[in-house]
Amino acid sequence: MKLLILGLGYTGRVVAAYMRGLGWEVRGTSRSAESGLIQWPGSDISATLDWASHILMSAAPGENGDPFLAGLEAQILAAKPTWLGYLSTTGVYGDQGGAWVDEAAPLSPATTRGHHRVAAENQWMELHNAHSLPVHIFRLAGIYGPNRGPFAKVRNGTARRIIKENQVFSRIHVEDIAQTIAASIAEPNPGQIYNVCDNDAAPPQDVIGYAATLLGLPMPPALDFETADLTPMARSFYAESKRVSNARIKDELGVQLRYPDYKSGLKALLAQERADG
Repeated sequence: MKLLILGLGYTGRVVAAYMRGLGWEVRGTSRSAESGLIQWPGSDISATLDWASHILMSAAPGENGDPFLAGLEAQILAAKPTWLGYLSTTGVYGDQGGAWVDEAAPLSPATTRGHHRVAAENQWMELHNAHSLPVHIFRLAGIYGPNRGPFAKVRNGTARRIIKENQVFSRIHVEDIAQTIAASIAEPNPGQIYNVCDNDAAPPQDVIGYAATLLGLPMPPALDFETADLTPMARSFYAESKRVSNARIKDELGVQLRYPDYKSGLKALLAQERADG
C-alpha cells in the first residue's frame, strides 16, 4: 500500500489525499524543489521506485512521448510495481461530431496535444505487452474541481458563453478521478483502458450559464465561435466534439460517481466554498 505519483499536479494531489484517507503511504515528484516532494528530473529516484508497490504517471507528454519513460524506463521495469496507471485524455479520440465514443473507438486526435498522448499511450502499452508491466490507462475528460471551475470567471466578469453548433464536451470532477483510480487498484486488470467522465456531455455555454445562475449573477454574454476573440489554445478546445461513454468504469470497476453531471458537481463546489467561508 505504497503509491508513488510521478508528476504531483492538481489531479495527483487529490488522488494522494484520497489514497491517504484509505490508509496508503503516498509520495510524489515535482519538477521544482517543493517541500515534501521529490524533485525529478534532478535526483536519483531509483530507491523511491523500489519503495513503491503502485505507480501513477501524471505528466503531460512532449514530442518524445512520456517524460518519465524517457528517463526512468529501466528503473520502472526493475522496480516491478504491482500496478501502474497512466493518466491520458479523451482528446485521443479527436472530433467525433458529437457522437458517442467508447474505449474501442479509433484514435484520431485533432490537436498536437492529442497526438502526443496517443504516442505516450502506445509507449506504455508496448511495455505492457513486452514485459508484462501492469499498465492501466485512464482517459480523462475535462477536469474540474475545487479552485478549478467557472465560478471565478463568472464573478470577475470575464466569462463568455461561446456558441458553436453541435459542440459538446465531457467532464469529470477530480474527486471522481481519484475514486476511479482507487477502484482500479482494488480490481487490477493490466492492459485495460478506461474512459473517466461523468454522464452528461454538455455544451460549454450551458455550464457557464448554470454557474451564473447558481451565483445569482448576470448571464455572461453569448458570442459566436467563428467571430469570438479566442487565443489559439482556447480555440483548440473547440476543435473536438464528442460524447464519451463511462460504462466501463461502472460495469467493471463498480464506480458510482459522486458527481454524475456538471450541475451536481458545481452545486457541491459552491456549497463547499461557502462552508469554507
